[in-house]
Amino acid sequence: MKVAFRADASIQIGTGHVMRCLTLAEELRRQGHQCLFICRNHEGHLAGLITEKGFDLHLLQSPAQLETLAKDEPTLAHSGWLGVPWETDAKQTLEVLARNNIDWLIADHYALDSQWECQLAEAVGQIMVIDDLADREHECAVLLDQNLGRESADYEALIPSTCTKLIGPQFALLRPEFAELRPTSLERRRAPEFKRILISLGGVDRTNVTGEVLEVLSNSTLPTETELDIVMGRSAPHLEYVKKQALELPFQSTVSVSVNDIAARMCAADFSIGGAGSTSWERCCLGLPSIVVVLANNQRLIAAALEKAGCAEKSSISGVDGRVRSVIQKLNAQHSILMHMSDNAEKVCDGKGCLRVVSTLCPGDNV
Repeated sequence: MKVAFRADASIQIGTGHVMRCLTLAEELRRQGHQCLFICRNHEGHLAGLITEKGFDLHLLQSPAQLETLAKDEPTLAHSGWLGVPWETDAKQTLEVLARNNIDWLIADHYALDSQWECQLAEAVGQIMVIDDLADREHECAVLLDQNLGRESADYEALIPSTCTKLIGPQFALLRPEFAELRPTSLERRRAPEFKRILISLGGVDRTNVTGEVLEVLSNSTLPTETELDIVMGRSAPHLEYVKKQALELPFQSTVSVSVNDIAARMCAADFSIGGAGSTSWERCCLGLPSIVVVLANNQRLIAAALEKAGCAEKSSISGVDGRVRSVIQKLNAQHSILMHMSDNAEKVCDGKGCLRVVSTLCPGDNV
């Protein structure tokens, strides 16, 4: 079977869409299927990572002189993320697909909807959409929304009645090492400590929330033996500033860039401060308690659901200072809260979502 992915990464979009597609592609390849990626050459694209992982990549170029957008105002909230009119994107994508015999096209992009999908439908076997917003219509055979708090009914009027809906964190696209490390990670949380904090605010962190969190921690009641494991993406615009800031902290602090061992780092951490995006399900799988920071509007539902489930404390970007201070003070005084949060987190996601998604796309395969 041959599968094409249409997803983008950029300074504006972030890296999450491409990263979760890579996770699904790696599982498909492990089961013997061929995958290729179609991405646009935005600033901050992940073309190097995609090819480094051994996948074919078609990098769409933006025309020097763009056609004007549709006469009417764009109807999608994230239309600007595409960088070109959707008609241009559909035409360029079709040119790639015409050279390949594609069984499944998987679209993970907030700027694409049923109009684009209908244009591509005749060139592929079937279309799967990965979404988080439930804010536009789709023409697809399978829809995946892996977020806690999302209900199947949210998509009822937006997709064909025949569409298979994969809703909730049981379908979260996690790499296999999370399920593998899950027993070890959960076991070590039976005797909770508050010594090592993992800080990871997305692959880009345009507004330097990482720097703000470090400033708050430097003036907190944390003991000096606390260890800070700070992870950032290589496209993060404030990376060098954070590296310099980390050297001046009163704690043992390391800054690591574009790591490939985040599961092991989560397993070793006692607590995490991170974005309320896809990494939320990685933390839940490993029972890692956290403060989740809402870095974009689409993360509000996730953050609220995680807090309601008792596995994380939520914070807005503007409220990071006060929220981090109060949570740190509470956890310093009562480590047992960590065990309670961990118990709740592990119930959210077991790390086997990728297998469930692949079995939907390829029902005859052994997983």
